[in-house]
Amino acid sequence: MFIGHFAVGFASKKIAPKASLGPLMAAPLLLDLLWPLFVLAGWERVRIAPGDTRFTPLEFVSYPWSHSLLAAAGWAAAFALGYFAFSRYREGAVVIAAGVLSHWFLDVVMHRPDMPLYPGGPRVGLGLWNSIAGTVLVESAMFAAAVWLYASVTRPRDRAGTYGFWSLVLFLTAAYAGAAQGTPPPGVRALALVGAATWLFPFWAGWFDAHREIVQLPGDGKRFSRSAP
Repeated sequence: MFIGHFAVGFASKKIAPKASLGPLMAAPLLLDLLWPLFVLAGWERVRIAPGDTRFTPLEFVSYPWSHSLLAAAGWAAAFALGYFAFSRYREGAVVIAAGVLSHWFLDVVMHRPDMPLYPGGPRVGLGLWNSIAGTVLVESAMFAAAVWLYASVTRPRDRAGTYGFWSLVLFLTAAYAGAAQGTPPPGVRALALVGAATWLFPFWAGWFDAHREIVQLPGDGKRFSRSAP
């Protein structure tokens, strides 16, 4: 899954409106932020194998420390506790923990049975990646709904809030269209280096979110102009 994880980040703003979109976006992306670093370090392995599934030319040989359910639970707890210690925003911490864990469950839907429950444990996966149309339909619907939701609960305070937001949406849409072509990367190292660039996205999201304001907090009718960290 690609833009589906970004969808979780955008939608999280509705539930934790005082949190910056930066950490809200980093949460569902966290496992994929760690994965390329672990591949470069030699701790996890991926193989370029066109045809492994119809949607992606990658075979995820081993990724127990970033993508097992047990590891995801540990990363979720660490991220949420760190965020709470910094912000003291309980709702934000809960949403961040849920966002990190959502990555594993969404990947289970997409991947063939290669998602470990724990390091060295059994692997699961429903294999939606074997249907290109099904994959694109599910992720595109999630992304469109989440972008609409974020846009409905925030509004720009200046041009950065408008153009920063929509430029990310357009960039992700174009990148996803390219990924749907299933073109194999030139090598594992190149793949990991490109994957490491994913770290840019939470900072991008946090930047434009700081130039937007909450339209209305759920249930109280009050307007707020600033977000918590």
